[in-house]
Amino acid sequence: MSWHPQYRSSKFRHVYGKAASKDKCYDCVPITHNINDNHFCAVNPSFIAVVTECVGGGAFLVIPIKQTGKLDPHYPKVCGHKGSVLDIKWNPFNDFIIASCSEDATVKIWNIPNQLLKRNITTPKKELLGHARRVGLIEWHPTADNILFSSGYDYKIMIWNLDVVDNVLSNPVKILDVHKDVVLSMSFNTDGSLLATACRDRKIRVIDPRAGTVLQEGSYKSHRVNKVLFLGNMKMLFSTGMSRWNNRQIALWDQNDLSIPLLEEDLDGDSGLLFPIYDSDTHMLYVVGKGDGNIRYYEISPEKPYLSYLMEYHSHLPQKGIGMMPKRGLDVAACEIFRFYKLIPAKSLIEPISMIVPRRSESYQADIYPLTAAAQPALTAEEWLNGINKGPLLVSLRPGSEAVKSLPQFLDQETEATDMSQQQKVQGMISLEDEQKPREIESSRRLNVNESLLENKQMCLSNGFDIFQCPPPKTESELLQMYYRQQEEIRRLRELVIQKDIQIKQLMLELRNLCTDTDTE
Repeated sequence: MSWHPQYRSSKFRHVYGKAASKDKCYDCVPITHNINDNHFCAVNPSFIAVVTECVGGGAFLVIPIKQTGKLDPHYPKVCGHKGSVLDIKWNPFNDFIIASCSEDATVKIWNIPNQLLKRNITTPKKELLGHARRVGLIEWHPTADNILFSSGYDYKIMIWNLDVVDNVLSNPVKILDVHKDVVLSMSFNTDGSLLATACRDRKIRVIDPRAGTVLQEGSYKSHRVNKVLFLGNMKMLFSTGMSRWNNRQIALWDQNDLSIPLLEEDLDGDSGLLFPIYDSDTHMLYVVGKGDGNIRYYEISPEKPYLSYLMEYHSHLPQKGIGMMPKRGLDVAACEIFRFYKLIPAKSLIEPISMIVPRRSESYQADIYPLTAAAQPALTAEEWLNGINKGPLLVSLRPGSEAVKSLPQFLDQETEATDMSQQQKVQGMISLEDEQKPREIESSRRLNVNESLLENKQMCLSNGFDIFQCPPPKTESELLQMYYRQQEEIRRLRELVIQKDIQIKQLMLELRNLCTDTDTE
């Protein structure tokens, strides 16, 4: 009986991980030795923050993202906590605000200046006092502005509204007291209307955070869950944990039925924790092992087999934590679809790792960069607390299109319908004017055609490959790369010429019909 392998067609089938060169790493960084199971690193397009060692309290470093190389041993710290810092998270809508939680049972909000730090920051912008024991996790709401969730070792999750004017807050807007042990992981769905948690009592819960009720609860005897993650709009959850034989294990769940997993798979016999990270734009799932140097990545589909293994990034340097760059900070010219920042305490090093789709063309690849979450909130804190749900605002990653923002996901169809109705109205107005003033419309059409041709010409020049702007190739590989770029550019220009020929024929036909109409009158 012959075995027939199953091949899948995927644009991310050949994605590979590329570690940055030494001069683009962050060296001599005193990374924390805390044994807590957190990322210990937070990244945005402006800064990288990493938890560090500090005598007599807790601290973390905030380094400008472009300041690579060796770090000054006297570099200023953010050091206002009285206990070790356990988690840090950047505000998704403000690159200069970061939240931190600590063993001193407090959560602090910090304002980072827009220049190089010259002295330690010790005074927070806000201080949140509500937990009775140390705070292990914090999460910003994905679509509402200034809503922060914190989870402590008092088994409670607290919701904070940071729009309040007071600098010291002791009363959260909501307390979720539904867990019987320490919460190990928190994750939001796309619009932030649901919260998934993994608890030390081995149970996964799906919670309505505003109502404070548990919608789904489940556990599986052969899966001790550590981390749980919402898979975007797939209506599924992904969890990592340990099997009954102490093997590292992954599982996939239906968010509406947690009685039994859709898929369960043992990975290896290592003891380190597995961090799951999901990219909802590309539907790729990354599994990062703590204590080893591997990053496995999969592709998620809504139908069986649900989880398709792609490849694995190997490294001999073990990672203690990991940071993720938001999509708006990626290098789209290099076809970079994700970037990790790997914490290597053995070498006091932070190493960027880029996940790259191999493409020959250097032009913008729209098929691997769909609209992604923008840096603007879709809701105010008050709107979300009053029960309104909205998906994230979306933005294109195409260079020069920062001003083009889309509406929330659930309004896309409505906006498309209104756009179509507006186009029909405009077409109706043009046809009415055609009957009244055909010669004026003809001249205006010519003007519009010239303008569109000019815009297309500019687009062609901006997206195209200009051989005169590049240095001459020095090696055979550079020469081949130049050749492939030119072939791609020739193919693109041929398609553009064909489109222009079709447009010219259509315009000539319209002009002929217009002339015949005027002659008959």
